[in-house]
Parts: sequence; structure tokens; C-alpha cells
Amino acid sequence: MNAGDTAWVLGSAALVMFMTPGLALFYGGMVRAKSVLNTMALTVACLGVVSVIWVAFGYSLAFGNDAGGGLIGDLGMSGLRGLATGLTGGAGHRIPVFALASFQLMFAIITVALLAGAVAERTRFWPWLVFVAAWVTIVYLPLAHWVFDPNGWMASRLHLLDFAGGTVVEVNSGAASLALAVVLGKRLGWPKEAARPHNLPSVMLGAGILWFGWFGFNAGSALAADGLAATAFLNTMVAGGTGMLGWLLVEQRRDGKPTTLGAASGAVAGLVGITPACGFVEPLGGAAIGLAAGAVAALAVRLKYRFGFDDSLDVLAVHGMGGLTGLLATGLLATTAVNAAGANGLFYGGGAGQLGREALGALVTVVYSGGLTFAIALAVDKTLGLRAAPDVELGGIDEAEHAETGYDYGRGGLHVTRTPAPIRAPRDADSPAPG
Repeated sequence: MNAGDTAWVLGSAALVMFMTPGLALFYGGMVRAKSVLNTMALTVACLGVVSVIWVAFGYSLAFGNDAGGGLIGDLGMSGLRGLATGLTGGAGHRIPVFALASFQLMFAIITVALLAGAVAERTRFWPWLVFVAAWVTIVYLPLAHWVFDPNGWMASRLHLLDFAGGTVVEVNSGAASLALAVVLGKRLGWPKEAARPHNLPSVMLGAGILWFGWFGFNAGSALAADGLAATAFLNTMVAGGTGMLGWLLVEQRRDGKPTTLGAASGAVAGLVGITPACGFVEPLGGAAIGLAAGAVAALAVRLKYRFGFDDSLDVLAVHGMGGLTGLLATGLLATTAVNAAGANGLFYGGGAGQLGREALGALVTVVYSGGLTFAIALAVDKTLGLRAAPDVELGGIDEAEHAETGYDYGRGGLHVTRTPAPIRAPRDADSPAPG
């Protein structure tokens, strides 16, 4: 066992776990005050549901022995029994199986948690958890096997370059969010009624936590404390920064003002864009990818107004379109000078073949994820009622679903008393002060 690599992977797993409460802050600040707790609960509850599934059978289906055709793993590692002393990884970089299992668990959690942003302010809690369990099992686990497991068909046959989850996490969550938004329908009053963020400081803090966690997300995917991890780390930092700039430049030209919400969203879009490419491109390429992803995501926000689907917090624009931008850019900018296990992209003399493979991987992911998510969401909504009732949505879903409110200024909470200031007679400038 390589102790340094093991420490890095476990530390990276902790960083990625921290992204889920960061996402809860990010999403919670973007909704109205009457929906903040429900939005955060939908996000954070994924930690519980997915952890149970992952230990029971999830890791085995995603990373177990291939059951045939590179489509899914077998159930031989169900319950993770007998694996406490097992090792995985290449020569000189072997780490415990449990370290890899812990790291990949955090990916599964954050991916399904992203979907909560598409249906924020109108989703019931317990039916959501049923949806989470079904979606992770049917959609996420096969995709993780296809891309992350060396025997998966996208990794071994298509030769897709996806270092840290551009397909499995980003394009997948974007396509699934669109399907979810279509099934649940628009929020009452949308788009005529403004649904402004109620707490932008929370959004900024959440974005910062996501950026911090993304170093584990991307650099940790090297599964070793080596030069490739360092490259992914630097690319992640640079792309987050240029993603922010890309979004703000679009916003300035389109709306006349750069906003803090735009800065936070652009940083996340840049981080999304670099995710598949971070271990295959040079830092200048990483900067270009972040800039492009931030600009594309900012422009893509308008799609929901044009086509009439209510993706509440723009998961399709930021994660779907940002991830697609990063995948295609990998086919252009990848170079074996960074990663000998990769390939040269179009701009590095590799021809259009790798670009085509990236596009095909994205297309298959969109069709698979979008179609199955639509079916799962429709089944849960028809049987359990995934969408809240209209009176609940209007009155505030926090109180109805959780018997709580995010900000209680009455009895039992913070009570502010405003006492009028005493009226004082005007004082002559030369007279002494009272007392």
C-alpha cells in the first residue's frame, strides 16, 4: 500500500463530501426564503440515501467484475464484505479498496444532489428520497461503470477521455434535470412572477465551498499524489477563475451589470467545464476551457425561457452545457505531453477522432440519462406525488414538509423590537451637551 496516495485519496474524498453541504448553501441562497429549508434538505438527504445504497450494492455494480459487455458490474462485492484489507490501483500506487469506494461514493452523492436544483421550491421530501434511490440505481451506477471502471465500455472500447466525471456527473445531471423539470412542470407564476435569490451571501459562501471541494474532485481523480494530480489541481483553479470572468463578461454585455450571482455561477461553470479535461490539458488549455464554459453557461440560461421549461436553478445551463463544453474541448486540447495514457486532440495533431468520441459519449449520456430520468420521475410522481400541492407551494413548502421555517422572527425565534428614538428639541451649536 502506498501511504501517501492513500492519504491523498482519503483527503480528496473528504473534500468532495464537503461539496454537498456547500451545494445546499449555494442552492438554498438562490431560492425564496419560504423554500430554503426544503431545498437544502433535498440536497443534504442524499448523503444518507446514497451511502446506504453504495455499501449494499452500489459500489459492486459500478466497480465490480464486469457482468458482460462493459455495461454493469456484478454483485460479488455487495455489502463490501471481505474487502477491508483489499488493495486496488497500479504498481507503486496501490490504495485500499475502501479508499476508492469512499472517494467514489462522494461522486454519487453530489451527482444526484445536483438534481434538486432543477425542481427546487415544488418537490416533496419523502417521494424525492424514493426518486433518489431509484435514480442512483438505474441511471448513475451503470454510467459510472461505463466511464470510471477500466472495463466499462466507454473507457475500454470507446476510449472516451473523461478524467473526473464530465459525462457521469455533469452531462448526466444536466440531462436528468431537464427531464425532471419537464415532468414536474413550472412553478406557479413562473416566469411572470420573479423568484429572486433571498440570500446572496449564502450563494457566495456555497460557491466557495464547491470550489474548495473541487480540488479533491478533480485532482483526487488521479488516485495518486503525483504530477498528474498537481496538473489537475492547477487546471481546476485556473478554469474556475476564467469561468467566472467568462460569465461576467456575458452578463456585462447583455445586462449592463456584473452580479455576485453571476460570479458564483460562472466559477461553478468553469469548474464543471474543466472536470473531464483537467488531467489531459495544459494550464493554458484549462484557462480557455473555463472561459468558454462560463460564457456558454451564461448564454444557455436563456434556453429555459425560450423553450418554457422551469429548471429552477439552471442545472442544465451550468452543469449540462458547461460539461458538454468541457468534453468537446477535451477532444480539441488534450495532449499526451500531459498524460501519456490519454490522446492528442485535434489542436495537437490527433485528428478529429477523439473529438468524435467525446461527442458520442455525451450524446449517449444525454439519451440514456434523460430518457430513464423522465420515466423514473413520472412513475414516482404518479404513485407518490413528487410535486407539492399548489396551496403548499404558494404558502411555503418549508412549513408544510418540515414544520419549520428558515427564518423565524416570532415566538421561539429571533424577535426584533424596534423602539422609536426619543424626540429631542434642537440644540444650539454653542450650548453645552446634555448631562
